[in-house]
Amino acid sequence: MPELPEVEVVRAGLARHVVGRTVTGVDVLDPRPLRRQDGGAQAFVDQLTGRTLTAAVRRGKFLWLTLDDGRALSAHLGMSGQLLVRGTAAPAGAEAAPGPVSAAPFLVDPDTQPNGRPVDLSATEQPRYVRDISTSLRHLRVRIHLSTDLSTEPSTDDGDGGDGAALDLVDQRMLGGLHVIDLIPTADGAPGGAGSPEPLLPADATHIARDLLDPALQRTGPDGVISRMRASRRAIKTLLLDQGLVSGIGNIYADEGLWESGVHGLRPGAALGPRVVARILESTAEVMTKALEVGGTSFDALYVDVEGAAGFFARELGAYGRQGLECRRCGATMLREVLGGRSHTYCPSCQTRPRRPGRPQ
Repeated sequence: MPELPEVEVVRAGLARHVVGRTVTGVDVLDPRPLRRQDGGAQAFVDQLTGRTLTAAVRRGKFLWLTLDDGRALSAHLGMSGQLLVRGTAAPAGAEAAPGPVSAAPFLVDPDTQPNGRPVDLSATEQPRYVRDISTSLRHLRVRIHLSTDLSTEPSTDDGDGGDGAALDLVDQRMLGGLHVIDLIPTADGAPGGAGSPEPLLPADATHIARDLLDPALQRTGPDGVISRMRASRRAIKTLLLDQGLVSGIGNIYADEGLWESGVHGLRPGAALGPRVVARILESTAEVMTKALEVGGTSFDALYVDVEGAAGFFARELGAYGRQGLECRRCGATMLREVLGGRSHTYCPSCQTRPRRPGRPQ
């Protein structure tokens, strides 16, 4: 599933390309991604048509577009969801892209892993071209037609490859989706997320905690997060993945943050001292910031930005996906195990696996 850096790349792209445009029509090619919509597909079309997109906002891995009627178009990307734009040009002064603007070809090299399994090299090379976004996209589920400029002029796109602007939901596995939902005030009165100063967030996102890159969390400090993690006997990696404690972290950046801080993911939160937990959170935030600078981590043509461009942070990964390879820090062979139903890749030398409940470090 895309994590904070990958979703932020998408959010920034939406801010550049679709904010300020008006929805002129909606094509529902498959209603299944609209399963969260009250009233079904027709309600989705009715509530979205004629509305102007006013901001693109993100909290953790949660993404939404605010509408001019005070509601929001909420987007869940799931495992394979992509939001792709066509027929748009970013206006002058639009938000700058946080990552690369072109994508490397998706190649495979059977010699890049000891087990001979092919590896996607799209994220390990400097990007060379922008992937062509076909007019007959496979797995296209919903197409939202937009005004061709930042006004309410009708789109000229007829849905068959015209020149009009559009926002497409492409999703192979359809674990994500779209729905229109009410916005409600944030509990702390701070902005709901990156991309908007308004203290509002979708009604179904109230359980999502602030993320490590959120200025509101940075202002108050992570002490509350640290205390809650240290009060739990759950494994520290499980705690990092708990979006109700701190949002935006998934399997990739949890492994990376733990490797950077030298802590095995199986260690209970209660067995770690406050400075160790703080170091883990700081390391994880630093890794996500670095990933964001190069467009995030892309695998197998997934997790691309709104222009179809891949990020290439995979070449910088220290732990995730590197089982069987040498630790970049000490040279030991990286190991992988299942922890709470999720894979955990670690260095047995740098990240000592606990044998019994630990004591605060």
